[in-house]
Amino acid sequence: MKAIGNIHLIWRPGKGSRRISVGTIKKSASEGIRFQYNPKGVEEAKKLGFIHYEGFPDTEKIYTENVIEIFGQRLMRSERPDLQDFYEFWNIDLNKKEDKFYMLAFTQGLLPTDNFEFLANFNPVDDLSFVTEITNLSEAQITSDKVFIGDILRYELEPNNQYDNKAVKVFKGELYLGHIKLIHCKVFHKTSKQFNLIVQGVEKNGVLKRIFVKASI
Repeated sequence: MKAIGNIHLIWRPGKGSRRISVGTIKKSASEGIRFQYNPKGVEEAKKLGFIHYEGFPDTEKIYTENVIEIFGQRLMRSERPDLQDFYEFWNIDLNKKEDKFYMLAFTQGLLPTDNFEFLANFNPVDDLSFVTEITNLSEAQITSDKVFIGDILRYELEPNNQYDNKAVKVFKGELYLGHIKLIHCKVFHKTSKQFNLIVQGVEKNGVLKRIFVKASI
């Protein structure tokens, strides 16, 4: 079993809005890497302003050519002076840094210029370790003195959440922080093994804006 299953193309209309899976990137030895939109997600997202991802205009087509090359344009350039810090933050295996599928899965392809991200459906292989993010912080309005880099968090599985039947709630002690991101939460339900959650990064301005968490088996 490989650590990375499918990678979901996620879109939302803006910060604080709910994430929607609008497409899936699949990789196989026989068919290579292909991409197709998720009809149900696209239908939901179009009501909120979604059109399509640049480079993939036909939402009914299965794309088989240049898929990872187009999506890979979101990855950090090798000439960036802060590249080593980037690798360390996202917990990258440097032996795989040239593998665009791997890099997209582990760095989420985040850009400040749009509302897309790439969330992998991980599998609970031995030594799995990835960085995810806690959602719902804009609603919680938690003061910035509550969470710091290096803090150990705990989680509870939430199988009957109204938005995601594989949800995971995250706490620091008894303080509820939010949920593990859509798609990333699924791996917690696939195993009886316990994950360790450690705060990897924090963005704050009086209140906590973003909390990045390293999840490791």
